[in-house]
Amino acid sequence: MSLISKGHMGCQGCAAMSTVRLIVDTLGPRTVVVIPACCLSVCNGAYPSAAFKIPVVNCAFETAAVTAAGIRSGLDLRGDKNAHVVAIAGDGGTYDIGLQALSGAAERNNNIIYICYDNEAYMNTGNQRSSSTPAGVITMTTPTPKQEYKKDLIGIMKAHQIPYLATATIGYPKDLRRKVEEAMKIKGFRFILALSPCPTGWKFDSKYSIKLSKLAVKSGIFPILEVVDGVEVSRKEVSQEHKEKYIKEYLSLQGRFNN
Repeated sequence: MSLISKGHMGCQGCAAMSTVRLIVDTLGPRTVVVIPACCLSVCNGAYPSAAFKIPVVNCAFETAAVTAAGIRSGLDLRGDKNAHVVAIAGDGGTYDIGLQALSGAAERNNNIIYICYDNEAYMNTGNQRSSSTPAGVITMTTPTPKQEYKKDLIGIMKAHQIPYLATATIGYPKDLRRKVEEAMKIKGFRFILALSPCPTGWKFDSKYSIKLSKLAVKSGIFPILEVVDGVEVSRKEVSQEHKEKYIKEYLSLQGRFNN
């Protein structure tokens, strides 16, 4: 039985909720989830009818990483070394508003897992551009397409020399699950970036959420990688044979680009 009920408040076809469900179910019931202001806090709903069946701590937009680190310290002081503490935030709370707390927790090597479900804009407040938004995308704050390229967050996290770093999408659920399981085995700061197509913000039919998750990888637009103790690991679960034909298909299914 899933640790997230079917009656959540997520949009139809929300890749982020599918991603989070798989992650939470993999982590198991002895998990504390920290959620800043983002779509996920709305999707969970309000007590006593919240969708998550495990403890959830809602925190300020910029404090997901440091809140999770504090909870981890509290559990350690109580002698509870086995519970997992995971911060789950969108790109706004990770690339932008929460970057300082994220960097601090990574530099201190706090023993937490940090998941960014990356839907490439501030979707909870109506689709405003973030530093994760790719160039050429139309949002509420970039009615003429965004000119700047997407921030290289993976490069930033690599520079922190954390024990575990990975990218994944729900389009390849076995790969995503395995990476969560790998993160569970490691102590210290662990970071997973999960691309999460958003039907409303990306302007596509909700039935294409999984297809777009796969096309992002097949086209090479969203590289799949895994870095353990600074060394990139080569796995065979996801093909790295990128083909240009997938780029056109990936872009054409979305209405957010300047076509």
